Amino acid sequence: MSSESSFDIVSKMDMQELTNAVHQTEKEIENRFDFKNSKSSLKLEKDALVVASEDEYKLNAVIDILQTKMVKRGITLKNMDFGKVEPASLGTVRQRLGLRQGIDQENAKKINILIRDSKLKVKSTIQGDQIRVTGKSRDDLQQIIQLLRKADLPLDLQFNNLK
Repeated sequence: MSSESSFDIVSKMDMQELTNAVHQTEKEIENRFDFKNSKSSLKLEKDALVVASEDEYKLNAVIDILQTKMVKRGITLKNMDFGKVEPASLGTVRQRLGLRQGIDQENAKKINILIRDSKLKVKSTIQGDQIRVTGKSRDDLQQIIQLLRKADLPLDLQFNNLK
């Protein structure tokens, strides 16, 4: 009578919204008085965001502005890895903010253990950088989603393709 239902657990960052947040941050830096004639910049790369400024104080101010813009656009800060502040050319400093896309193996194993320990009648399989959860009851799948939302995981999860 009832067939298998499933959904995918993924962890993706909306790159278009991130680009918009970076542009908004750049505009605010141009217009703010405390950044007048400063060498502050943001550079978006494929898997990282490089923030550079004259000193550590201004660097932290730029990152604070960026984080504010990201939160306003609905981008979570959990998927960012903050690197060390390192010296750059011409007496400036820079910091590399890594952007995590997908679920790495270590976190996938933690999620699988959480699902298995829930004692619900569902199966979970790791498929590359996402996890597929299948079960006969849609209510069990909804309970898994609630369980994972409440779990304190170091990355932001989205739940797709509930069928």
